[in-house]
Amino acid sequence: MGIKNFSGPRKKQEPEQTPLSVRDYMTRELITFRPDQSVEEVIDLLIKHRISGGPVVDEDGKMVGVISEGDCIKHVSESRYFNMPMEESTVSSRMIRDVDTIDGNMNIFDAANKFLTARRRRFPIIEDGRLVGQISQKDILKATIKLKSQNWR
Repeated sequence: MGIKNFSGPRKKQEPEQTPLSVRDYMTRELITFRPDQSVEEVIDLLIKHRISGGPVVDEDGKMVGVISEGDCIKHVSESRYFNMPMEESTVSSRMIRDVDTIDGNMNIFDAANKFLTARRRRFPIIEDGRLVGQISQKDILKATIKLKSQNWR
């Protein structure tokens, strides 16, 4: 005599849907810089907030560039080499103006691939011409930790 199963028919379980878009993992509260700020002020803020760079926005909130630790180091190196005063240089003279951005609706894994091909540490997210957030390599890593128990589709 075989063993009978008295449980009823099993309900098909729906896999839990985990958000996979950049928008779900981007940083929304950013440390931003102004084009007229001094590079020394930027260095102080980078150290204080433990960040490696950030977007430069004008008075209307429109992103006009990005400044990073590397840009600041280049400024320090050149000013010391040419014996020039450091205080005179502004962010607008040191920032990168041609900035790659990522769409907030992009899949997190496509964004990870873009980090690998572009060799960038961060990408700003722009909507309707305004800066709404930023995704960094660290944000991608945080997303993978949250997703590690899921099926990666």
